[in-house]
Amino acid sequence: MWNDNDEPLAFLITFRTYGTWLHGDERGSVNRFHNKFGSARIKHEPSWLDTNRRRLKLEPVTLNARQRGTTNKTIKQTCKIRKWMLLAVNVRTNHVHAVVRAPGKKASAVLNALKANSTRLMCERGLWSRERSPWVDKGSTRYLWNGVHVNRACNYVEHGQGDDLPEFE
Repeated sequence: MWNDNDEPLAFLITFRTYGTWLHGDERGSVNRFHNKFGSARIKHEPSWLDTNRRRLKLEPVTLNARQRGTTNKTIKQTCKIRKWMLLAVNVRTNHVHAVVRAPGKKASAVLNALKANSTRLMCERGLWSRERSPWVDKGSTRYLWNGVHVNRACNYVEHGQGDDLPEFE
């Protein structure tokens, strides 16, 4: 079951839109002190959530169909240009999931490329005009070490996100 080399087969990349999942949220959250595999999330704390809402520099970002379509297209283009294998992608109104095979690359480099290129193309198309990125500063990068992990991640991305959203552009 285990990939016997020191490089994962793929990454499950997840990034959220700005302001849509804050510390204190009822879903729980993760920070640098609660970010170990299997550790519990930070619990719901309404007063902390209110404080974090007041600190937002922008309104929370929800992607419309054109922004989602542009992000979807950009992720596909980025992977093609960089010769990464995109195994699954799902762009939602408040987050993006992608399963990417990028041999020799760090997961953080893949995450940053997907976010930066998506923002750039949205700006070029007049779909994003603010100074700040529509994305949170960081994201999640899970290492997928074997075929079972890759298949489960692809299934989650393609079928575990709720109802289908209206088609893109």
